[in-house]
Amino acid sequence: MAIERGARHSLGSTNLADLLERILDKGIVIAGDIRINLVDVELLSIQIRLVICSVDKAKEMGMDWWVNNPAFCSGSKKQQELPEVMERLEERLARIETSLASGVKVGDG
Repeated sequence: MAIERGARHSLGSTNLADLLERILDKGIVIAGDIRINLVDVELLSIQIRLVICSVDKAKEMGMDWWVNNPAFCSGSKKQQELPEVMERLEERLARIETSLASGVKVGDG
């Protein structure tokens, strides 16, 4: 005798996309502290704060550290210097290859 059971679905179920949208819209904060003590002497203390939200929500909360961070700015000084650095490296490599071909020792110049 075989018993067949149908899968039951909750009427209030939420799919992953809805859950992610809700988290990004409202934001979620996960906080934790880790302390390592040895004979009442604190050896290590770590505070962990994780905020997960959309960029708009982060700006609304006053978090915009990425706006002025040169690593995240498209017109950053580092990106402007890159062609100059590449040109100097190519010139240096050409000097090294030339000196190797002629047998002359070249220093880091």
